[in-house]
Amino acid sequence: MKRLPEDFIFGGATAAYQAEGATHEDGKGRVAWDTFLEENYWYTAEPASDFYHKYPLDLQLAQEFGVNGIRISIAWSRIFPTGFGEVNQKGVDFYHKLFAECHKRHVEPFVTLHHFDTPESLHSKGDFLNRENIDHFVDYAAFCFKEFSEVNYWTTFNEIGPIGDGQYLVGKFPPGIQYDFAKLFQSHHNMMVAHARAVKLFKDSGYSGEIGVVHALPTKYPYNPADPADVRAAELEDIIHNKFILDATYLGDYSKKTIEGVLHILSVNGGKLDLQDEDFAVLKAAKDLNDFLGINYYMSDWMRAFDGETEITHNATGDKGGSKYQIKGVGRREFDVDIPRTDWDWLIYPQGLYDQIMRIKQDYPNYKKIYITENGLGYKDEFVNGTVYDDARIDYVKQHLSAVSDAIHDGANVKGYFIWSLMDVFSWSNGYEKRYGLFYVDFETQERYPKKSAYWYRDLAQRRVIE
Repeated sequence: MKRLPEDFIFGGATAAYQAEGATHEDGKGRVAWDTFLEENYWYTAEPASDFYHKYPLDLQLAQEFGVNGIRISIAWSRIFPTGFGEVNQKGVDFYHKLFAECHKRHVEPFVTLHHFDTPESLHSKGDFLNRENIDHFVDYAAFCFKEFSEVNYWTTFNEIGPIGDGQYLVGKFPPGIQYDFAKLFQSHHNMMVAHARAVKLFKDSGYSGEIGVVHALPTKYPYNPADPADVRAAELEDIIHNKFILDATYLGDYSKKTIEGVLHILSVNGGKLDLQDEDFAVLKAAKDLNDFLGINYYMSDWMRAFDGETEITHNATGDKGGSKYQIKGVGRREFDVDIPRTDWDWLIYPQGLYDQIMRIKQDYPNYKKIYITENGLGYKDEFVNGTVYDDARIDYVKQHLSAVSDAIHDGANVKGYFIWSLMDVFSWSNGYEKRYGLFYVDFETQERYPKKSAYWYRDLAQRRVIE
């Protein structure tokens, strides 16, 4: 039996584009995903979970089921339809009403400024590869900090790493470019500069509340720990997905080992970076100002040395065994290991969450506190007799919260857990079959039904005991 702290937050996570729907309603501007989905996928984000209209019901359910924190993102293009310039007052009014409902229901909103949804007018001009968009983001952040003074917890970006990965490596996000490591690392870097500038502005302006960033941190292990080549493959993969952005966050620079790894990857795959002195001045100024780090954790990967050509196949349909991931000069992910995996080939390894938390504590001691801002099981839920008997999800969450408890016991300052997701939502490159929610959503009727996991989570939040 393990007990979680009395002040531990039991949260649920959402994101604007994945939950709100109303993609063209009340003056909202287009985002790149609108066009990308229309041209490349068999679904759209309309109506998603219709959170734009259903948020009072979802927050009522959250309160009834013991969820006392919610991750929400503001859709940038609801506030500034073209990314800058004239403000859309209807969008501003919506978020004021949403945050008021959160507080009415005693569900603390943790608000993200950017969750994969750059306005299309800015995305089409290079997204964060275009340094002008750093300025536009900081201006948008400044507006939100001042306007939404009722918000106590701000996150600048959600998952800078997967944004670069999706846009420029795997190609599953707009603009759908593959295997361009220079763009990937430049995107990571420029977004971290934007983060640092927003954090510095928030602190210099004297706003109350806290601010941080959410990073997706999949843990990387060598397939054969005794093989130096496999160890090297895991280290290089870790640099791509974790260490580069963590160094920028907490060191304000890139360690010698990190930059050597980046230069090796670029030497093999081509390209160069534009890293400017003023960038590092900004990063250094913000490195000790982050009030919290959000960790999104779903999987670990086992890496084997690999010398062939780069080839990545993304499993978008949930056909187990459909994934392939090998990078020239880096390594190859081995999926056929003695570890459970989801239908989408995500390896389920709670120890990886513990190891990632303790790595933050050890390598970046200037961190202040951690929230697990996303963790959950994507599943092809079977709706039976008005509910879902999702024992596999309960077991998944229980194991990961046990790892969190162990990390707290071993000295890490972890203050909360947000299950992805509060209710079933639209999934970026998987559509509507991949469900994560505590509450089942009938996407035809938009009715909500508590799953077995919702009742289990309520009991956990009340007792704070994992058993």
